[in-house]
Amino acid sequence: MSPMPSVSYSITVRLEFAARSAAVSDITGRIEQHGATVTALDVSASGPERMRADITVLTSGHDHAMEVVESLKELEGVELGKVSDRTFLAHLGGKLTVESKLPIRHRDDLSMIYTPGVARVVKAIAENPEDARRLTIKRNTVAVVSDGSAILGLGDLGPLAAMPVMEGKAALFKRFANIDAFPICLDAHSVDDIVAHVKAIAPVFAGINLEDISAPRCFEIEDRLRAELDIPVFHDDQHGTAIVVVAALRNALRVVEKDISTARIVLSGAGAAGTAILRLLRAAGARDVIVTDIDGIIHENREKLEGRLPWIAEVTNPRQLTGTLQDAVAGADVFIGVSAGNILSAEDVATMADRAVVFAMANPTPEIDPAEAVKHAEVVATGRSDFANQINNVLAFPGVFRGLLDAHATRVSDRMLLAAANALADVVSAEELNPTYIVPSVFHDGVTKAVASAVEQVAREEAGTIDTITGTMTAVYADEITLNG
Repeated sequence: MSPMPSVSYSITVRLEFAARSAAVSDITGRIEQHGATVTALDVSASGPERMRADITVLTSGHDHAMEVVESLKELEGVELGKVSDRTFLAHLGGKLTVESKLPIRHRDDLSMIYTPGVARVVKAIAENPEDARRLTIKRNTVAVVSDGSAILGLGDLGPLAAMPVMEGKAALFKRFANIDAFPICLDAHSVDDIVAHVKAIAPVFAGINLEDISAPRCFEIEDRLRAELDIPVFHDDQHGTAIVVVAALRNALRVVEKDISTARIVLSGAGAAGTAILRLLRAAGARDVIVTDIDGIIHENREKLEGRLPWIAEVTNPRQLTGTLQDAVAGADVFIGVSAGNILSAEDVATMADRAVVFAMANPTPEIDPAEAVKHAEVVATGRSDFANQINNVLAFPGVFRGLLDAHATRVSDRMLLAAANALADVVSAEELNPTYIVPSVFHDGVTKAVASAVEQVAREEAGTIDTITGTMTAVYADEITLNG
């Protein structure tokens, strides 16, 4: 699919040109001739003969942006000034800051916030470690941890290169769930080293969000940290994706009037995301699932089944199909892709069952161009923001952690993940549901609240802090400060 002009590749160009009525139209016309889009024109200076303006332009990539700039240089009477990449400008100095909740105005403030008063709080926590949740940032703080080994779809680029992503994740935590998250990018790659580093910093945090760690190491890291820490550990690339996929599928199947228990589902991709999606699909009631990878359909008789593949082969493919992805999708009700771009064609989708559902989520290039998929599928979703039905993890992880932190949870369970998926699906009402609206907007006010409430409810039930008869929630830790002696 051809890349479309996007704000991700937007530039601001400063131009000086003659103060005549046709000058602006000449400039904007030249930009549009090259397939770019003008979104703003701000005049910064004007005189009787000349004027200066900053023009914001959406392009489809760096080369396209440079093409537009070079073309503007050719316009008679136009002088090119500074060209700014708006995405890089947004990242200057990073996207986060640390601010104190308390003013330090005079000696009394200093004495309570720091020495000598702080010593009393130190001793209280030493005597009762659970007080750290009440008396420090621990109660509302999440570590966003990565080693930079699987950054987005870019691969292993290292911990420094991972920083912009982890900073962005932390910003989303704050925006959507009012959680203070901090990026932790580790210069460590072995399972033992990553586990040791995360355990060492864990006292500061109430939860761990693992991010962009390559498979299969991510599985062992998550398993070990969950076993060895007393705070919840959540791998967003796995479980965040799974939650949103299951929520979207639940609503898509409502649109096409099919049931998850009988729907034939093809899942392309057996990595971290694919494995987690499969697990949650099964928890949601799916029984006829076929998983494919680069070597075709996974089945019990296939050679060289390693890692998670033996388990996948055991719990999927009830009809024991063999062959390629194309063999798998023939007659299928649902295609879910978390694999690679351009591996499916419109002709392949045409072989699927009537009223088919296609989730093509590879980024930035989906498994099939959505414009091609909709020729034969009734519901189409992607991971992109420039098409309808964006399956975006930000719909899940802020609410999941908000619920975990509010419940003072120590673990994450499949019941919590499924509760999150069901709650997210229910944000879309029956009146709103249609083929182009199966998941709510990431800016929907009710998303985080609904997901958080569902997760907190299950977390408290599993911790024994909710009355199963009355439904009354009981705080795990009291927030009142009592003085003894």
